[in-house]
Amino acid sequence: MSDVAVLSARARDRVGKGSARAARREGLVPAVIYGDKKDPLAITVTMRELNKLLNKPGFFSHLIDIDLDGKKHRVLARDLQQHPVSDFAWHVDFLRVSATSELTVEVPVEFANEDASPGLKRGGVLNIVRHSVEVICLADNIPGSIEVDLTGLEIGDSVHISAVSLPNGVRPAIDDRDFTIATIAAPTVASEAEEVEDGEETQAEEAEGETEDEGSEES
Repeated sequence: MSDVAVLSARARDRVGKGSARAARREGLVPAVIYGDKKDPLAITVTMRELNKLLNKPGFFSHLIDIDLDGKKHRVLARDLQQHPVSDFAWHVDFLRVSATSELTVEVPVEFANEDASPGLKRGGVLNIVRHSVEVICLADNIPGSIEVDLTGLEIGDSVHISAVSLPNGVRPAIDDRDFTIATIAAPTVASEAEEVEDGEETQAEEAEGETEDEGSEES
């Protein structure tokens, strides 16, 4: 399980556009906590603290303890609205979770042992098909990342989800097909060189054909 972050919050007495604008002028971000068959809570969190979490990978897959008046609410970020120009956080929806809550979350993919891949050593390129994988697991069992081992992979090899060791209690949300996460592609430089070579051969053949045509006309 990944570490649980802590985020301080204050209750909002009023909701609506006016109070939201006033909160943002004070460096606060309006938010709401909902779910778990409880009444929603309108809150604000500080822009500075929220940005620290947003700047880390996996914002939507990391558990957060929101400290509201000394009481902690364990949540998972479910929606983030951002300003269309500045990209500043504008509003956040947090979902209450418990240890028994089964969730579908996007977990980032990390690649290990690139030095142990013969294909990459020979100049192959790691072509990442999926930077994250959607999984189903209990709230307290969300992995911080999914590790893909590249040991022994040659050029032309593919890594499918069936070859990845997922933590206990974690399963892919897509279970009807063995989807690809990454491939080891042939070196692009070599391909470009072959294209140039092919182009030069074509030009040479065309030039030779023109010379033969000119010779035929003269005769």
